[in-house]
Amino acid sequence: MKLLVLSLVATVAAAGCNEKENRKAAVSHPQPVKAPSVVVVPESVKGKWKAVKIAVVDKNAEGQKIYTIAIGTELKLPGSDLTLSVDNFLPHFVMEGTTLTSQSNELKNPAAQLRVIEGGREINKGWLFALYPTAHPFQHPHYGFTLVDYVPAI
Repeated sequence: MKLLVLSLVATVAAAGCNEKENRKAAVSHPQPVKAPSVVVVPESVKGKWKAVKIAVVDKNAEGQKIYTIAIGTELKLPGSDLTLSVDNFLPHFVMEGTTLTSQSNELKNPAAQLRVIEGGREINKGWLFALYPTAHPFQHPHYGFTLVDYVPAI
């Protein structure tokens, strides 16, 4: 009987060790690396848009101000340590695998690629969608950002 109890204890202990080793092995394996997205602005869109209008909500003051930011430029937000940079504008945003592009120059799914820089450090790089303002929203403790309009090149 004593031998049976010792055998059971050894089996449970060995199973516990194997479980710990399996957990360690699962943790030590790296996760697959996500392929970076590439933005492609088609020739039919290049140079056709000059700027976008971004609504900036000040959550503390409960006010909103709209800023016009030229595509490819930065704007220092007055009274803050934030700089907004509009890298790209795609009037008919589509995702094809890892490529982000515009299917046409028509305003069917307008999107602006916005970088938010605070204190000289990039804290967010993402997309604002005019038709889907809550899709992938960037959460800043004091400010909110929405794409509200687009300025065509003349």
